[in-house]
Amino acid sequence: MKKLTLSALFTLMLVSLAVAQGTPTDYLSADFHKQRRDEARRLLPPNTAVVLFANAERNRANDVDYIYHQDPNFYYLTGYKEPNAVLVLFSEPQTDASGKQFNEIIYVQERNARAEQWTGKRLGVEGVKEKLGFDMVYNGKEFENFPVDFAKFDIVSFVDFKNDYRDQSGNADLFDLIKTFKEKANYPSDYNPIRNELYAMISSDDGSKTDELVKTVERYLNRFPEMKEDEFLNDFVNASNDDLRKEVKNKVLMVQQSNNLDSKVLPMVMAQLRETKTPEEMKLLRKAVEISAVGQIEVMKAMHPNMSETEIQGVHEYVYKKYGAEYEGYPSIVGGGNNGCILHYIENNKMEVGNDLVLMDLGAEYHGYTADVTRTIPANGKFTPEQKAIYDIVYNAQEAGIKASVVGAPFQAPGRAAYQVVAEGLLKLGITKSEDETKIYFPHGTSHYLGLDVHDQGTYVPFKPNTVITVEPGIYIPEGSACDKKWWGIAVRIEDDILITENGPVNLSEMAPRTTEAIEAMMKQPSPLDDFKLPKLD
Repeated sequence: MKKLTLSALFTLMLVSLAVAQGTPTDYLSADFHKQRRDEARRLLPPNTAVVLFANAERNRANDVDYIYHQDPNFYYLTGYKEPNAVLVLFSEPQTDASGKQFNEIIYVQERNARAEQWTGKRLGVEGVKEKLGFDMVYNGKEFENFPVDFAKFDIVSFVDFKNDYRDQSGNADLFDLIKTFKEKANYPSDYNPIRNELYAMISSDDGSKTDELVKTVERYLNRFPEMKEDEFLNDFVNASNDDLRKEVKNKVLMVQQSNNLDSKVLPMVMAQLRETKTPEEMKLLRKAVEISAVGQIEVMKAMHPNMSETEIQGVHEYVYKKYGAEYEGYPSIVGGGNNGCILHYIENNKMEVGNDLVLMDLGAEYHGYTADVTRTIPANGKFTPEQKAIYDIVYNAQEAGIKASVVGAPFQAPGRAAYQVVAEGLLKLGITKSEDETKIYFPHGTSHYLGLDVHDQGTYVPFKPNTVITVEPGIYIPEGSACDKKWWGIAVRIEDDILITENGPVNLSEMAPRTTEAIEAMMKQPSPLDDFKLPKLD
């Protein structure tokens, strides 16, 4: 019999405690988060410090806040789910005053018996050490005594602030932590990450692609009017010769050397890490996807013309809760008829879906990982010839997109394959007169990464193994379109979650029927909700 290590024994104790309390035991492990921090350090440039803050608490109305949701990057690297915290990582070990070496520090919110009576137990310093495996843990108020001088680093990287956090009571909330960081890192009052990115492009220009760079800077100036006030950017674009541009470059270099702040390195590192999934992540992501697929199945069985969009949404989300999914990964989209033509329709307030198609784009979030599954079904259980004609084009387009989702293919490959099928199908039906008109009825891309965010981070380079994407072609023909009226109000989107492997694409959400025949057959099945009746209310 093997002896248990102290770490394994402690993990076993935590699992036993969770079981005894009736709480889930399948969260990501402390070892997972530590490994992710180690990988992040490996990708950092030399002599870099990373500063990452927890998400802000956001107000819903008056004295009611939205349910707190941790910043996905912060959770990925720490496992910490509470607000008012900051993580500092170093590319190389640092040494404190006593000679102890360290490569990370986390500051967390302090234990507070009165606050915990209202909002639940906090981990505090000891809890973070024990459950999340950090060595150097301090209360947030101690960030004022941060033991390292940020000025000694070549790069101090962070995610730029969105100014959506409030100054709350106490002296260690997110507002105070960010204020302290700005003071310690000499954060300029006019810091602008877009300008810094353009300065970096200019300073690294070797002259071989200057013409292209000028056009890039011009595009940014047009897109962000506030950038037009920048003297150096304007001088670079308007310079009449290369010598004048070199003068601008030298001035930009001097500005860059005046501070070491960077808001590009950390997002790039996180995109590389989160793009591909570990086996531990895939367990959670698969479960989120399967829960979402079951939700689609149960709605197919329960659907009838008298249902409202809100009721349909409620059935989906009940299934999520039944399986223990904490949240929806994004606002649920349930669009009957013409409402389905609004790509991110979330009002869901149509009282009866009637005989229309109902587009249902929803995803469960399970332990942080979110699915994204869309099905479009006839409310009365039977596709009309027009509905079926449009649906079959979208289905064939999706099949082509999934087939193109292979290791080494460009990220755009699924979209290109799907677009071609839709273009040909719309021309054949006479809905369009040229391929150029396809984008009128198919106005979006087909794919995005999936993970801790529904639109997860990634590098958008050719596909790698263990990447999860969506493939979601659609056709939307709103009322008043320039085609035969028989097509008006038809909206179809089919979306599945695809794992890219060395052996080809794997459809993680395939259990939810996709063909018209399979959908109609499923809709004939009895539902547990058939006999669920509520009293009428005035």
